[in-house]
Amino acid sequence: MIETDVRSTTGEGTRPAGAVVAVAAAVIVAAGAFSTVPGLLVGPLHHEFGWSHGAAGAAMWANMALNGLVAPFAAALTERFGPRLVATAALAGLAAGAGLSAFMTAAWQYVLCWGVLAGLGTGALGGTFAAVVAHRWARRRRGLVMGVLTAAGVVGQFGFLPLVAGVVERTQWRAGVGAVAVAALAVLPLAGAVLRDPPGGPGGGARPGAVAVLRSAARTRTFWLLAGTFAICGMSTNGVMWTHFVAAAGDHGMAAPAAASVLTVIGVCNVAGTVASGWLTDRYDPRWLLAGYYTLRSGALLALPALLGPQVRPSLVAFAVVFGVLDVATVPPTIALGAVRGRFGERESAVVFGWTLAAHQLGAGLMALAGGVVRDAFGEYTPMWAGAGALCLVAAVMAAGLRRVPAGRITA
Repeated sequence: MIETDVRSTTGEGTRPAGAVVAVAAAVIVAAGAFSTVPGLLVGPLHHEFGWSHGAAGAAMWANMALNGLVAPFAAALTERFGPRLVATAALAGLAAGAGLSAFMTAAWQYVLCWGVLAGLGTGALGGTFAAVVAHRWARRRRGLVMGVLTAAGVVGQFGFLPLVAGVVERTQWRAGVGAVAVAALAVLPLAGAVLRDPPGGPGGGARPGAVAVLRSAARTRTFWLLAGTFAICGMSTNGVMWTHFVAAAGDHGMAAPAAASVLTVIGVCNVAGTVASGWLTDRYDPRWLLAGYYTLRSGALLALPALLGPQVRPSLVAFAVVFGVLDVATVPPTIALGAVRGRFGERESAVVFGWTLAAHQLGAGLMALAGGVVRDAFGEYTPMWAGAGALCLVAAVMAAGLRRVPAGRITA
């Protein structure tokens, strides 16, 4: 249990940090569901409205691009004003986007609801939100808290996926989006009541803004190489799996709940892969770990089309385990190579991480759009899987070409 007590600057007394972390985790769980649910809507929206897969891809491009671009600014706002303002505003936006989408009649409304509103909300409550909460509220057990909040994101992304898929399969897609809207609304009052200013009050004080931090980091070779590999990481995970896997499996006769269960296996294995990767990063050169991860991911994606069919076969489960272990394993070596370290203080490092994450999400969004266009042009997703696999090989070469960066520095 985290025992630290924190005094709010609003005169509302003390509040155990454990309560703040618990509510922050609940907020991240609720927001996480909005990251993977749109992938369940591609098929139903195509059948009901005749919208192309490219239109669905456009919505996911907007979602992932805004998710990434808002992250560094959300980190700066959370540092300055505390987590309550950011969390309540983001949850309200998520609930509004999901709720309004039940009344959609045009493709541009899908882009607005699940692209713009959901993208901004999930980006504000993603990894940078967790990093700021862990830094400001858990001085003695920061690693533990960051692990808890990271796991909360995984639970949100994949824990609800089979349930919502079942609702969409048995009833209709509007019931599914209504369920995630209710989840966001349920957590919102908790966020308003429990989340308070961080220890010592809001961050305040003079510090570089998000754009100034980017200008400084952009002068370094390491930042650009890692941003490039992380962009390909997004293309080969969120961009293809979370957006198009359910629809691609459906092309092979697989029911949506079964396909969602495969994604859940991937999500569960994310945790083990990330922990193992962190252990390996402490002991081996992270450049070669990254190169190895991307090479193995390339092989898995190239093999996937041959594994899809009406049923979830053991070979597909094996793919899910391997892909899940490799999925988020890229994060520890990326951090170790200097993407979030350098001549910044601890607070600014979260903003640098936000910009690196922005590259990841921009890549994911571009691939989500490209995947939809490929499906419309070729009538299948096979070229998309091949393209993602080839890009992973490019990322492996880029990772191998990085120079190792001493802890606490970013060198040009």
